[in-house]
Amino acid sequence: MTATTADPATDAAAQSPWTRRHAPPLRAFLQAESGSGGLLLGAVVAALVWANVAQGSYDLLWQTRLGLALGDVDVTHDLRTWVNDGAMTLFFLVVGLEARREFDLGDLRDRRRLILPCLAALLGMAIPIIVFLAANAGTPAARGWGVTMSSDTALALGLLNLVGRGAPQRVRVFLLTIFVVDDLASLLVITFVYSSDIRVPNLIAAAVAFGLLLLSIAVHLRPWWLPGVLGFLLWAALLNSGVDPVVAGLLTGLAASAYTPERKRLEQATRLVRQFREQPTPDLARSASLGLTTTLSPNERLQARFHPWTSYLIVPVFALANAGIALSPGFLRQAYTSPLTLGILAGYVIGKPVGVLGGSLLVTRLSKGRVQPPIGWGGLLGSGTLAGIGLTVALLIADRAYSGTELAEAKLGVLSAAALAAALTWLTYRIVGLLPAQRRSRALIGDANIVQDLVPAVDIELDHVRGPVDAAITVIEFGDFQCPHCGQAESTARSLLAENDLRFVWRHLPLTDVHPRAMLAVEAAEAAAAQGKFWEMHDLLLAEQDQLTPDDLLRHASQLGLDTDRFSRDLFDHTHNARVAQDVESADLSGATGTPTFFINGARHYGSYDRMTLESAITAAQTQLQARKR
Repeated sequence: MTATTADPATDAAAQSPWTRRHAPPLRAFLQAESGSGGLLLGAVVAALVWANVAQGSYDLLWQTRLGLALGDVDVTHDLRTWVNDGAMTLFFLVVGLEARREFDLGDLRDRRRLILPCLAALLGMAIPIIVFLAANAGTPAARGWGVTMSSDTALALGLLNLVGRGAPQRVRVFLLTIFVVDDLASLLVITFVYSSDIRVPNLIAAAVAFGLLLLSIAVHLRPWWLPGVLGFLLWAALLNSGVDPVVAGLLTGLAASAYTPERKRLEQATRLVRQFREQPTPDLARSASLGLTTTLSPNERLQARFHPWTSYLIVPVFALANAGIALSPGFLRQAYTSPLTLGILAGYVIGKPVGVLGGSLLVTRLSKGRVQPPIGWGGLLGSGTLAGIGLTVALLIADRAYSGTELAEAKLGVLSAAALAAALTWLTYRIVGLLPAQRRSRALIGDANIVQDLVPAVDIELDHVRGPVDAAITVIEFGDFQCPHCGQAESTARSLLAENDLRFVWRHLPLTDVHPRAMLAVEAAEAAAAQGKFWEMHDLLLAEQDQLTPDDLLRHASQLGLDTDRFSRDLFDHTHNARVAQDVESADLSGATGTPTFFINGARHYGSYDRMTLESAITAAQTQLQARKR
């Protein structure tokens, strides 16, 4: 047993200067969506101002005809159609990528967690449709029932970033799951309800292009531009098939698998880079570049390439092209008494929150509490009001269902609903923010269990444990004694131990391909552990990272008062290799491929490893434990 209650050094309270960020795909996705929310809102305002100050030039620009010709094939559409049917394909590509990433790596890999957000999303679409149809029953406007279905990911997450600053990451993940289901269902509706004149030969051509595209992504076919060409052919075939071409983006995104880099592939990539360093030839440059690229999943590579473009350019341009309507007093009086506008407004502002809340409560009741929302009542209510913000897909469906005055009324309903839903969201988080700190945390976080990422769980008989062995919070670090980031993070870990009731667990992950002395240092720590001084050696190795030669390690052993003969035998006979291999296997099973990687109560910590970020994650874990005990 290597558990000990050794006190951390008292001089470690200072915050670590390390600000390195380890942003997983989900965090990067949320940051991009939140940041683009301001641009999207600005584009909406710009479109409204432009359409009311110079409507002639606004309409003239977006109705400009642009065409592509290849021999006898000529495809010509106005600029707005190119944006809606062309550029927005990349938006749906990113939606599909994020959905697949959540299935493969996120909370949704536990398939039971799909039930609640999926039903909440489905009811959050069904009830607004019912509200809309009740207001427009028996009228031609009823054909646009799909307008009230989908929430806007970028605008909603951007608003959450502004008004819900205290909202935990789990609220954002819950919202994103709902939005992905929204978008998938809405795209199916666009495909099968708002598409016409289906042409089977073009669908067959699209299927062939899609198959080749999947092959090129899976096996990294060269040249690099081939997937882009195949994607364009898929889009073009769908454009001429009668099926909405944005389906091409969604299908491609869902097909791109997501996985964490494998340690063996990372080590192979390091060897290729070293070979290039020794012989900088074009062939080795290509091999090294390909080796580095293929360590990342197709999903992550495509997200990195397209997500910034969709968030910061395509979606704002789409809003600029579609949100412009003339707001004369006469039109406003007519629209705000029209069942079309009022049906959309009520569907979003009333139907969406009722659907999200109702779906969550229904699953909880039917499962007798076994399946609960991953967030508290405050986060759930705020998610429901935020889901009432619809823009991108709503305008896309409105453009297909309506024209003329009806289209303008539908757009006004969508924009008005977004403004009112934003006000309700602000009010919700304002009320939650007035609660005492503990009740506020419970209202946002809830008491649902989190998905366990750590494999295997902590075993105090085998693991190296520092701090109270019965502490409620456990921080696990996979580390490398030669890794400079681990050395910089050490002061953060020690200060957290000094000021919090938690236990700290160290598991070895020597990155031997980049740190040649890491393995010997790990074996030195285990040789010291055999004599009851693991943590003393741990602290010394991280403090003296430039002194890890065999002579240095023997000097460290002597300094700590160890039996140097026994230490030397253990070190050079590799006595503790099997123990180290167990930790490395745990890292592989837990998806830890770099150092330092932290887990808090078995859940992987994403983000910075500075004092403030780690303490915030620990506080959230403590609040959740307290909520479950009540």
